[in-house]
Amino acid sequence: MSAQDHFGRQADAPRVASPKFRAGIVFLGFAVIAGALLFTEHRAHVLGALVWLPLLACPLMHLFMHGGHGHRGGENQPNDQGRQS
Repeated sequence: MSAQDHFGRQADAPRVASPKFRAGIVFLGFAVIAGALLFTEHRAHVLGALVWLPLLACPLMHLFMHGGHGHRGGENQPNDQGRQS
């Protein structure tokens, strides 16, 4: 009697990659090659756009790091309306 895994296959049988996985690897290879060729051909445009990256980073950091203008920072503080002077 041979050992079987939970799905009824032989435990020592070689596993074959699925067609989706193979297609994904091929697509990734083509994407890397296309990206490298596009970067080498359009290097001046890409590097010229990097100058504007710090200017674009300021509003993005404000939105994502400060949470926008929702004023959610003081939710756990007691309410001042119930105090008597």
